[in-house]
Amino acid sequence: MKTEPVLHFFCGKMASGKTTLSRELASDHNAILISEDIWLSKLYPEEISTFEDYLKYSSRLKPFVLRHVQDILAQGISVVLDFPGNVPSQRQWFRSIIEAANVNHVLHYIVASDSLCKEQLRKRNAEQPEGSMIMSETDFDYITSYFQTPTADEGFNIIGYEPNQMGLLT
Repeated sequence: MKTEPVLHFFCGKMASGKTTLSRELASDHNAILISEDIWLSKLYPEEISTFEDYLKYSSRLKPFVLRHVQDILAQGISVVLDFPGNVPSQRQWFRSIIEAANVNHVLHYIVASDSLCKEQLRKRNAEQPEGSMIMSETDFDYITSYFQTPTADEGFNIIGYEPNQMGLLT
């Protein structure tokens, strides 16, 4: 029995657990995982050193990813996009993919405190997983100042998650 493809995407503060959840979902749903951090680190290894650089190169990447994701979804394969949907304009990009591909979707929203995110950020900085950049708590505070919780009137199918004391999502 063939299932319809689903586009999975994320909203959550920096270091809230989006990448960890994206890997789990890709495995659980036999989906293609596309990680913005990894693509950017491979395509622009020396160019991104500030948040403004990230915005510039992310905007260059998105048109190519959009078409690629549409093609994958058209083949009946689900996609997990590990790209942030932390402000309405970012979520609108996901909306454009959903509408063009005419597929179901899930916005996975991770609700995490600043203190937990900063703790996980320190851990990520120490471990430096593929695609990650060293980010300070000042960077976290600056970037998080732009964060906007998704609302029901945006029309997304939202599943919420809250990390427990060990950082695991429930």
